[in-house]
Amino acid sequence: MRLTLLAVFALLSSTTGCLFRTRTVETRLSTAKLETATQQELIDRLSQEAGKIKSLNATVDIDTSVGGEKRGKVTDFKEIRGYILVEKPNMLRMIGLYPIVHNKAFDVVSDGEHFKLLVSATNKFYIGHNQVIEGSDNPLDTLRPQAIYDALLLQAIDPEKEIAVLENSSETFLDVLDVIGKHDGGWRLARKVVFDRTNLVPHRQIVFDDNGNPVTDASYQFYQEYDGVQFPSFIDIKRPQEEYDIRLIIVKLAINQPIKDDQFALQQPPGFTLINLDERNRNASNKGTPAPTNPAQPSDPQH
Repeated sequence: MRLTLLAVFALLSSTTGCLFRTRTVETRLSTAKLETATQQELIDRLSQEAGKIKSLNATVDIDTSVGGEKRGKVTDFKEIRGYILVEKPNMLRMIGLYPIVHNKAFDVVSDGEHFKLLVSATNKFYIGHNQVIEGSDNPLDTLRPQAIYDALLLQAIDPEKEIAVLENSSETFLDVLDVIGKHDGGWRLARKVVFDRTNLVPHRQIVFDDNGNPVTDASYQFYQEYDGVQFPSFIDIKRPQEEYDIRLIIVKLAINQPIKDDQFALQQPPGFTLINLDERNRNASNKGTPAPTNPAQPSDPQH
C-alpha cells in the first residue's frame, strides 16, 4: 500500500477516534450591492493580488473527509491542529499534531518537484516525486503537497503561456475567468477562477488536467486582512476524481514575514525506516512486466 499525506490523516483518526456527521450544502444568497469588472480588470486584479504574497506562515485547523456520490456516503475525520509554511516559488512545509497531546503526528516538505514525509505513528520516512500516482484504486494514494500549495497561492496570468477570457456565468453574483494555457503545441483549459461580485475577490478555483477533467476544486471564504493583505480564513480543497476533501481553517497567519531556508529542512530521524516511493513503484512495475521469451545474447566483448 502506498501511503501519502491524506492517508496519514486517516491513520490519525483511527488512532484517536473519528467523528461522523452529515453536512448540508447551503444555498448562497446575497443582498449586497454587486460590483462590475471587465475581463482585463479581473486579470489585473488576479495578478496584483498574487503578486502581494511572497510567503505564508500559518497556524491552521485541518479537517478532512473521504467519500461522495460514488461511495454513497461521506466520512469526516477528526480535526487536527497544524502549521503551514509557504514560500514562492514552490516551497511548502506542513506539520500536523495529534489531538489533545499535540505531539508531532506528521511532517511533510515539498520543493515543488520532490517531497519528504515523516509519520511518527509508524516511524517511517517517505520520499518521492510530487506527481500523482496513476492507476491506483486507493483514493488516498493520489494526494501530493503540490495540490495544497496551488490552492493556497493563486497564480497570476502568465501572458507568455496563458490567455484568459471572461465566461458568461448563469449566476449573477459571480464572474468567471477561463485560463487557457499552451499544451504540446496547442491550447487547453487549465483553470477557472471564479470571482465574487460582492467584493471581486476569488471565490473558487478549478484546476483541470490535460484531458479537461477537474482535478482540484478549491473554494475560498471569509476573507480577512492579514499584514495588509486580504486572504481567506477558510479554504476548502476538493479532489473530485478521488472523492476526498481537505479544509484549512486559518487560526493565525503572517504574510511576507522572513522564512529561513532551514525551516524547510526535514531529515530522516534515527530509528525511522526510509521508504522511497519512486523506487518502490518502479520495482512494482518491473515485477508486472513478463520476461522476454528469447532474451538477447550478451554481446561479444571483442566486437
